[in-house]
Amino acid sequence: TNRAYNQSYQTFNSLNAYILKGEGAQGMGLTFASLMVRAGDEPDAMYGLVAKSVTISADRRTYRFALRPEAKFHDGSRITAHDAAFSLNTLKAKGHPIIVQRMRDVVGAEAADDATLVVTFVEKHARDVPLYVAGLPIFSRAYYAARKFEESTLDIPLGSGPYKVGRFEVNRFIEFERVRDWWGADLPPMRGSYNFDIVRYEFYRDRDVAFEGFTARNYLFREEFTARVWATRYDFPAVKDGRVKRETLPDETPSGAQGWFINTRREKFRDARVREALDLAFDFEWTNKTIMYGAYARTVSPFQNSDMLASGPPSPEELKLLEPFRGQVPDEVFGAPYVPLVSDGSGQDRSLLRKAAQLLRDAGLQVKDGKRVLPNGEVFRLEFLADEPQLQAHHAPYIKNLATLGIEASLRLVDPVQYRARVEDFDFDMTIQRFSMSATPGDAMRPFFTSQAARTKGSYNLAGIESPAIDALVEKIIGANSRADLTVACRAFDRVFRAGRYWVPQWYRTSHPVAYWDVFGHPVRLPRYFGTVGGIELWWHEQARAAKAEQAK
Repeated sequence: TNRAYNQSYQTFNSLNAYILKGEGAQGMGLTFASLMVRAGDEPDAMYGLVAKSVTISADRRTYRFALRPEAKFHDGSRITAHDAAFSLNTLKAKGHPIIVQRMRDVVGAEAADDATLVVTFVEKHARDVPLYVAGLPIFSRAYYAARKFEESTLDIPLGSGPYKVGRFEVNRFIEFERVRDWWGADLPPMRGSYNFDIVRYEFYRDRDVAFEGFTARNYLFREEFTARVWATRYDFPAVKDGRVKRETLPDETPSGAQGWFINTRREKFRDARVREALDLAFDFEWTNKTIMYGAYARTVSPFQNSDMLASGPPSPEELKLLEPFRGQVPDEVFGAPYVPLVSDGSGQDRSLLRKAAQLLRDAGLQVKDGKRVLPNGEVFRLEFLADEPQLQAHHAPYIKNLATLGIEASLRLVDPVQYRARVEDFDFDMTIQRFSMSATPGDAMRPFFTSQAARTKGSYNLAGIESPAIDALVEKIIGANSRADLTVACRAFDRVFRAGRYWVPQWYRTSHPVAYWDVFGHPVRLPRYFGTVGGIELWWHEQARAAKAEQAK
């Protein structure tokens, strides 16, 4: 599943994945049911799970959910509206800061009776907030009567989903066991899903060790994130004799943003010219060709690979949204959007580095004794923060280029727990962040881009973006009533965001290279909008293949 809230890919020490404290185990979402679930083949639709129906008031402020009598927790007790109301109110008050922020348009939830949940929203609530609320986990009120929700814990919480927590070892692995005769198994949106008796997550702190674990069959399915490894290391015996299959699964959803985000809360990064110089010093073309086997394309926008991406001059509709900010935003917003310049691929493109040096001089950063000096007289030092040793190869040539500009840059590697603590505290100069927007962007943009998020510890606004224009355009996106209005608002936002030079964009690809031991079957056509790579919830174990793979050993 996607990393969310307090989860880390590399470690875990808590089974509460919905608060800020602790490192939540991946996969905990499998153990909880929600009021409704998303459909994998439609971007905006949700279907009832714990809720059998929902009635929406004329002013769209009140949602009445009728609960299924058959919906039960794993101890056999019925899920009531009291449990659902307790869950939503608790998450709004004590959940992870991202949840709290996403729920700010929720007034509250209450049980009209055991089977009826009433959720009230503020008058002008974001379009997708009810969908978000309907997808949140439902906890047992009785279970938490004697426990503090806001504490990290290794007690197994009482769930109601298709799986429950089985064996686990902190920082090493966690298993989820399929619930026999699960109450939701035959509901239409669930049919064909959750076919494995045990789902096990293995945690590795090092990508190389994780790869070796896969070759040794310690786990069976792997998405490969390192192009070099995909190109050169999948030649082990099990691949050659067909016991391990390789597939490249297409990804038609927005590929999102990945890049080094620049912490503009720090004085030295306040000037956009300095930030643009940092962008010019990164040679993507050389990095892609030399380190990543040409497998990637350059990201230019958080809406990469979607029709929300701005290009050319603004349309008349976009101009209507942008005109009020003329004078407050860079003039380039009213022309073609910013695209990082293409280098000559040499690793040190002199013309780009000359441009970068000029921008630094324009911003008042002179060179003294070979060192770039800030206007306050201090040497310009820059620390990249990371938690994966494999990223050293991507940073080294960038650091070398920054040195030619007189900037003292270094890479600081910390363990995942320290990394998360520092990022949540905004205690870094530059760090890599990756996120993707849904096919229908909305309220989820607030934690990434708004001024309020910039001031909220634990939010995803790592760059510290505080822009009245961006705040206003995010609200336009959230309030859009049609796909056409949404697209216009997103493109206008994209122009202002890109003009801000808040990041050094990295790269993306429009497919997922996956490798798996040949013991699975999966649908021929995989759904486009599933949250997991390849819609793994829809795969199944094939006995005959597994037996064949065993014989081939």
